Amino acid sequence: MKKHIAFALFSFALLGLAASCSDDEASATLTLPSNLEAAVTVDAKAPSKVSVVATAKDVNFYTVYFGDSDTETPTRTADGKASHTYAKLGTYTVRVQAHTTVMDYVTVEKAVEVKEFLIPTSGHQTPESYDGMTLVWRDEFNGTTLNAADWTHELGNGVDGWGNNELQYYRPENTQVKEGVLIITAKKESQQGYDYTSSRIVTAAKKEFRYGRIDIRAVLPQGKGIWPALWMLGANYQTDPWPKCGEIDIMELVGGGDGDKTVHGTAHWEAGDGSKADYTGSTSLESGTFGDEFHVFSIEWTPEAITWYVDDEQFHVINIEPEDLNEFQKEFFFIFNVAVGGNWPGSPDANTMFPQRMMVDYVRVFQQMP
Repeated sequence: MKKHIAFALFSFALLGLAASCSDDEASATLTLPSNLEAAVTVDAKAPSKVSVVATAKDVNFYTVYFGDSDTETPTRTADGKASHTYAKLGTYTVRVQAHTTVMDYVTVEKAVEVKEFLIPTSGHQTPESYDGMTLVWRDEFNGTTLNAADWTHELGNGVDGWGNNELQYYRPENTQVKEGVLIITAKKESQQGYDYTSSRIVTAAKKEFRYGRIDIRAVLPQGKGIWPALWMLGANYQTDPWPKCGEIDIMELVGGGDGDKTVHGTAHWEAGDGSKADYTGSTSLESGTFGDEFHVFSIEWTPEAITWYVDDEQFHVINIEPEDLNEFQKEFFFIFNVAVGGNWPGSPDANTMFPQRMMVDYVRVFQQMP
């Protein structure tokens, strides 16, 4: 006789089957697996790869179907672990069977969406208000397009690779806004004679600020030759060219190896003798990289000093009261970009994976109440 057994497991459909047996006595002694659970996860750094970890009681082996095609060969596994890399984006049904015999098993199914990339859901958050301060501007990157009232794209490769011998060609197509996040993507592709593309956006002549607390929540790209930056430039840069206009690098990362877990904060200015001057500090994560989850990169900028923070932990400060640092007593605008190559990071190597993405959840500017 045949026996059909149904189970319920959280939100999954759990089905049971018992194969044909020679008689009622054989069927009665058969114990089907129970408490079948299956965790299906997508690899954050390779989102086309999906892994399954299944557990059950009284199980002899598992069979996993990833739903990739009607002719798919299932994976048989003794420990309930299996993985699969999909060739196309889409939603698939993963089916896990826990077997007593080849024909006797229980099943759980789960839908999994394979996307081009994943936006992390974890990481540090900063408050939307501070005592004695007013929120004067914010961009939460809601909607589906960049706000043209606040941002402008800078295009091309600039002069001498934006002054750094960078290798990328900047274009708007490498910027997108989705799921409440700004995404700047660096790609390995030919464009206008360059081997890489990316984006660089600015708030010049639209949103410019002097002093305040600035919080930027972001996930950073990584790899040799990858150079993301969240920074500010003096609004008078056209009449007082760099470095005389001043530059505040809220965050720079020079990718590759330990560089993927280290960020830098820097002030650049023109010294009294007309030479370039700068002052840099850095901080590193104890584990993981800045590409694993969101972190908040901040400065507190007053007439006396600029102080740098990561996740509300101070790591650098500069006194800007001396006369030859008066660049920092004027208005600045924002620049967000992901460069590829250049004097500081060097060129990508064979281990650098593309595309690479910088994801920005928000930028907020707070200033002292009058």
